[in-house]
Amino acid sequence: MTSKLTSLKKIILIAGPTASRKSSLAIRIAKKINGEIINADSMQIYKEFLVLSSSPSFVDRKKIKHHLYGILSVKNYFSVGNWLTVVKKKVNEIIKKKKVPIIVGGTGLYFNAITKGIGKVPEIDIKFRKKIRVFHTKVGQKNFYKKLISIDPRSKKHISPEDSQRSIRAYEVKLFTKKSLYDWFSSTRSDFLDYNLIKFYIDIPRDILLKNIEKRTNLMFKKNCISEVKNFLRLKLDKSLSSNKLIGVKEISDYLSGFSDLKKTKELINIRTRQYAKRQNTWSRGHMKLWMKVYSNDSTHLTKKILKAIS
Repeated sequence: MTSKLTSLKKIILIAGPTASRKSSLAIRIAKKINGEIINADSMQIYKEFLVLSSSPSFVDRKKIKHHLYGILSVKNYFSVGNWLTVVKKKVNEIIKKKKVPIIVGGTGLYFNAITKGIGKVPEIDIKFRKKIRVFHTKVGQKNFYKKLISIDPRSKKHISPEDSQRSIRAYEVKLFTKKSLYDWFSSTRSDFLDYNLIKFYIDIPRDILLKNIEKRTNLMFKKNCISEVKNFLRLKLDKSLSSNKLIGVKEISDYLSGFSDLKKTKELINIRTRQYAKRQNTWSRGHMKLWMKVYSNDSTHLTKKILKAIS
């Protein structure tokens, strides 16, 4: 007898740390199950950073239909809520074509939005939001964060002192609604309760991950990521925009300004990428406890293992 869960429409979720080769795995799975891939990486949405964000190549995108890669300018703000709205539409379009949505990436908050939902925060007036951003620029992130914690102590558990984008968001929500962003989040439910979410986390061994990170950094420079950063810096964007936080932007900017040589620049990018991968793994232990942890050095074996779990 077919269970209620297996009779539901499937959505495959593939998460994992950066450089765990999620994208290539997703392509192999998509070929086998007639799937289409949806991006769940907050930096791969930017069209100006296809190399530095390690977006799938145009060759890969021709093999399998990909969605939400390089769709937005770095000049724009794009929230988790914006992403979720677009994803819901894409999922339904893919299912209508009798294909399987495969959501792949490394942004934990995006996956949380799928599995747990996001708070239905009232829309905040644009003039009010601009006022908060002007205040942030005036006092700087360090003082702004202190102010945030004083008006919304709950934020301290969820936002790091360096995260200006989330600090601004939490501050504006608290000031505008008189309620913590995390109080709004606590009353949420997933919009995907009527789907069979099959969730995988790539549990790659640390030594292999470190080698992958170093190889990928070298490849990015061969593909001229320096040129991407040059073009980005010419835009002179507001530092609070999340596109500024992409690993490599600051390091290559310092290199272009003569503060470090190429070898040191690559080393710093590798260090920051390793730190980011560690944070992703820490996130998964706290928020993805029920996800299937999978890995194999043999890509064919890993693909078969996931296909078996999906069927």
